[in-house]
Amino acid sequence: MLNRILITGADGQLGTELCQLLAKDVQIIALNRQNCDLNQSDSLSAIIKSYDPSAIVNAAAYTAVDRAENESDIAKIVNAKAPEILAIVARELDIPLIHISTDYVFNGKSFTPYKEDDDTAPLNVYGKTKLEGERAIAEIGGQYLILRTAWVYGSYGKGNFVKTMLRLGKTHEDVRVVSDQIGTPTWTKSIAMTISRLLSINEIESGIYHLTNSGVASWYDFAVAIFDEAKTLGFPLQVKNVIPIPTSEYPTLAVRPPYSVLSNQKLAKVLNGFLPHWRHDLSLMLQELKAD
Repeated sequence: MLNRILITGADGQLGTELCQLLAKDVQIIALNRQNCDLNQSDSLSAIIKSYDPSAIVNAAAYTAVDRAENESDIAKIVNAKAPEILAIVARELDIPLIHISTDYVFNGKSFTPYKEDDDTAPLNVYGKTKLEGERAIAEIGGQYLILRTAWVYGSYGKGNFVKTMLRLGKTHEDVRVVSDQIGTPTWTKSIAMTISRLLSINEIESGIYHLTNSGVASWYDFAVAIFDEAKTLGFPLQVKNVIPIPTSEYPTLAVRPPYSVLSNQKLAKVLNGFLPHWRHDLSLMLQELKAD
């Protein structure tokens, strides 16, 4: 029985959501940088084993996509080496490992949603190190689920696209947003609820699964929806114009895939259905923020 769930990255936006949701039913071992620094990979195995968990959910990652270009060594330790160690521990303890990965393992040259077995070709250090972590877990084997998600946002954590837009919209009449990058905004609560379901299902085939909300959007579409929903809910906003711009007008250190929509067909067969449309979950998240 999975009654002691160890969660890494427990104080991040997804980790916090997971801890709150799963704590209703099981004992949570919440690990963060203070009590388990993934940069210190030499001690990681002993720390995990000392808690004797019945399952591991790795929600920790080096997610500063641009900074990773100059901090590739740290990104590799957190995104590749640490998952490898977690997979080894999980196999030794004969327990399941759920690992969160990313749409950035793809190069974005597709025009149709990426399937789990499509060729990977990451464009930046973040994506490359996350792919290394995936491959290490798969090579070690055991009971594992690699869940690729995308464009993650939630009520918790230091910042995400929704919170950034709300901050900019509060003080700016014009907000410029990239319109030629396409993906699927995904709410942390939907990810957490799906992980909870997966932990309760017996004998899921180990492997990679894509986990996002339904639907497709550009960052511009996402921003317009955020402001529309937020205004309806009474958020204090000054924004009047959302201006679409090409990626070339918003240069970043790391290259982003222009298209990173993930196909959720494989996971839908396990769950007997798809996750809600991103616009539906955005509305719920903003209602949650407003209530706080």
